[in-house]
Amino acid sequence: MSGRMPKFYSEGSNKKVDPERYLPDAVGSFFSRYVDHGEGAVVFDEEGNELIDLSGGWGCLAVGYSHPKVVEAVVAQAGKFFHTDFSAIPYEGYPALASKLAELAPGETPKKAVFFNSGAEAVENAVKFAKAKTGRGGLVAFENAFHGRTLLTMTLTHKAKPYKQGFGPFAPDVYRLPYPNTYRSNLKVDELERKLNAMVDPTDVAAMIVEPVIGEGGFLVPPDDFLPYLRELADKYGIQLIFDEIQSGVGRTGKFFAAEHFGVEADLITVAKSIAGGLPLSGVIGKSEVMDAPGPGSIGGTFTGNPLAIESSLATLRVIEEEGLITRAKDIGEIVLGRFAEMKERYDIIGDVRGLGAMDALELVEDRETKEPATDLTGEIVNRALDRGVLLPTAGLYGNVIRLLTPLVIDFDTLRRGLDVLEESIQQTLAESD
Repeated sequence: MSGRMPKFYSEGSNKKVDPERYLPDAVGSFFSRYVDHGEGAVVFDEEGNELIDLSGGWGCLAVGYSHPKVVEAVVAQAGKFFHTDFSAIPYEGYPALASKLAELAPGETPKKAVFFNSGAEAVENAVKFAKAKTGRGGLVAFENAFHGRTLLTMTLTHKAKPYKQGFGPFAPDVYRLPYPNTYRSNLKVDELERKLNAMVDPTDVAAMIVEPVIGEGGFLVPPDDFLPYLRELADKYGIQLIFDEIQSGVGRTGKFFAAEHFGVEADLITVAKSIAGGLPLSGVIGKSEVMDAPGPGSIGGTFTGNPLAIESSLATLRVIEEEGLITRAKDIGEIVLGRFAEMKERYDIIGDVRGLGAMDALELVEDRETKEPATDLTGEIVNRALDRGVLLPTAGLYGNVIRLLTPLVIDFDTLRRGLDVLEESIQQTLAESD
């Protein structure tokens, strides 16, 4: 199934459109058929063929495809108005959503929230809030990080290929610290202060941005002392601590925010992906004193906090609460991690199993002793699963991690069918490689 996208007839034309004629090579698609509709965790093409999407729309569909309550909310709003810029003509949904997210954010400090379009845009603006609060310019990011594809967020991102290759020069005054990888390193968190001081005067740093659980970089769950230590380090030097919860938030890990597992309050939190059921919406939630630091009119944008996306988000939050999806994320994690552990016993290619809630991964290696990444075999396994009707995203600096971002509404039979296909794909790939 993977490969060239098929031609199709455009509306009102007898001529077939060739996507490769009009789309640049830089834009591709993992799946080689066009989706007709989706339900829950499953999408269907025009011929009715089924694809189990264990990527959850690349992490955007915690409530699944076309949830009826989300569709109803969007349709109702579409009948009223599609757009107005909140800075010109306000609408009630914007502050309503801000209040809900401010209340959900961890910690006792009063919070405020503001909305944007994409995750990268949220990160850019979180940095602006931090710089306005501190009057400083330096930024600290971490190894294995992914924060976006704009100039600044691409700089903050660690992985060079394909995100940074050929796109330099990058934003200045960005420094990188190691992120603990309990499978591959023995980093002691108390080493971070020394490493920080070796790179930059910490009093020149405006913000330290970190994913509470690493996403694109390989689904790394940090040890319990890591985020608390960062909080102490940030407080010592007057640095704003930003938690990028774009992939790990909205119930994915069995808490609304992944940072709740570690009992740490950030100064700023970025959200996107699943926050609006698949519509483009992102946000920054932060301590009120930080959010009020920039001057009037300095934060905003034409389409930020679009009314349709806002209503989709409000409906998404209702669905998460009414259907107990945060608890369900824990149940999904138990099924997936249990099955992964069984697979690890059977297949030496699986070097590590890790995850938190419904944010789970397998790391594949050529040899368990050397831990050499099995990048090519990972690609073969994923392509074989795709041919059998299951979409599995990869991750990690070396592309050797298979990660699951299943919609939290997935029925357990469908989940187990997807896991069966994954295991069968591992078996067949290994048999052919012998």
